[in-house]
Amino acid sequence: MAEANTSNIGFEKQIWDAACVLRGNIDASEYKSVVLGLIFLKYISDRFEAKYQELVAEGDGFEEDKDEYTAENIFFVPENARWSVISAAAHKPEIGTAIDEAMRSIEKENKRLKDILPKNFARPELDKRRLGEVVDLFTNIQMIEHGNSKDILGRAYEYCLSKFAEQEGKLAGEFYTPSCVVRTLVEVLQPYHGRVYDPCCGSGGMFVQSAKFIESHGGNVDKSISVYGQDSNPTTWKMAQMNLAIRGISADLGKFNADTFFNDCHPQLKADFIMANPPFNLSGWGQDKLLDDVRWQYGTPPANNANFAWLQHMIWHLAPNGRIGMVLANGSLSSQSGGEGEIRKNIINADLVDCIVAMPSQLFYTTQIPVSLWFLAKNKKQKGKTLFIDARKLGTMVTRKLRELTDADIQRIADTYNAFVDGTLEDEKGFCAVVTTQDIAKQDYILTPGRYVGIEEQEDDGEPFEEKMSRLTSELSELFAKSHELEAEIRERLGAIGYEI
Repeated sequence: MAEANTSNIGFEKQIWDAACVLRGNIDASEYKSVVLGLIFLKYISDRFEAKYQELVAEGDGFEEDKDEYTAENIFFVPENARWSVISAAAHKPEIGTAIDEAMRSIEKENKRLKDILPKNFARPELDKRRLGEVVDLFTNIQMIEHGNSKDILGRAYEYCLSKFAEQEGKLAGEFYTPSCVVRTLVEVLQPYHGRVYDPCCGSGGMFVQSAKFIESHGGNVDKSISVYGQDSNPTTWKMAQMNLAIRGISADLGKFNADTFFNDCHPQLKADFIMANPPFNLSGWGQDKLLDDVRWQYGTPPANNANFAWLQHMIWHLAPNGRIGMVLANGSLSSQSGGEGEIRKNIINADLVDCIVAMPSQLFYTTQIPVSLWFLAKNKKQKGKTLFIDARKLGTMVTRKLRELTDADIQRIADTYNAFVDGTLEDEKGFCAVVTTQDIAKQDYILTPGRYVGIEEQEDDGEPFEEKMSRLTSELSELFAKSHELEAEIRERLGAIGYEI
């Protein structure tokens, strides 16, 4: 298994590098729909073509029967939208128009995709020669070498999402949560069976990782989980629909993009697993119009920060044995402003907080704000206790600015949580501690893990204390002497040009 998430990237990077030739002067946010749209078109064409050839071989003349495809959750692709037609037009000036028409035809035949697919390939600023070259690249995908089309194209879609997040910086927070963060949530929650919900689902990464988890444990995604979500951003909502379709995941993301606080697409849902990375410290979220909302069981969230609005929305949607895993800015661990301290106290006293994980810095392309993972449960296994994990020292720098948790890091967090649930965990100074609600109360209901896990014990280096102090004070004396020399030299040079200190 790869140690870091960037391992095993091969063909995905080839697709990205080749497609980047297309970009020209188009903004990353606009170009995103071009690349992801092409990946999606190739995916559904490949799935259709495989089934088409299977029906042709059967010889019953059902290869153009739409029901044969929809019965197996395969999108029906009309003739003018099949990849063979797109490929044949690759080096014609009208390639962009051909792709746009293909997208419209696919939407017409598949109601689930209505108004979701990008139809902006004919625009003048998109270089048609380069577009044709990318179509050629997709045409020449060697499935035997790289694995089946669902796997390679799904991985390519995910990889390109991460690259767009890197390019778009802060704006990417609307659609992308780093894979290692999502995987940590999934490995702790282990969503084997039940209803999975994300009220701010972005591009659908929580659902994709849940599906991967189920598949890696020998389960069947369609039979194991039901997926529910929504997102307020129309572009992001469409990306999520495509991302899930390319993974073969059936999902209810609402009939359109919608604001979760004002237009809850799943008002009656009680979910078994809720996973989310809501916008950090969102202000102006409409508190004044929702003062008496039924979701605020533990206190009305402040108008200038929606963190506890998101948290209480999720608690409201939990099934009796449901569990939450969410990302929150660290301020929520200790903030007392706007009544947040009282809300946090009420949630803790309701025995909902199962585990808090302080995460390392530099995990996000989009922000330097330090974050924590909150795990809540309606029916905790360890009543009256909360696990604190300080994971700030975990992770590996994969670029100058970006850190990733390795598989071993993620497993260590998950194993620690599982041992806590089983009642076998022993506190480890500097890393983890099991704390009673009474002890949390003594700390004014502040949930910062560092308060509870302490400082890790240092190994004795064998040097006697007196000798060490003698050595260190001697070194400090030398540094003081050097600093005085430098200070005198600086004064002398400033004096030479007429400046006295």
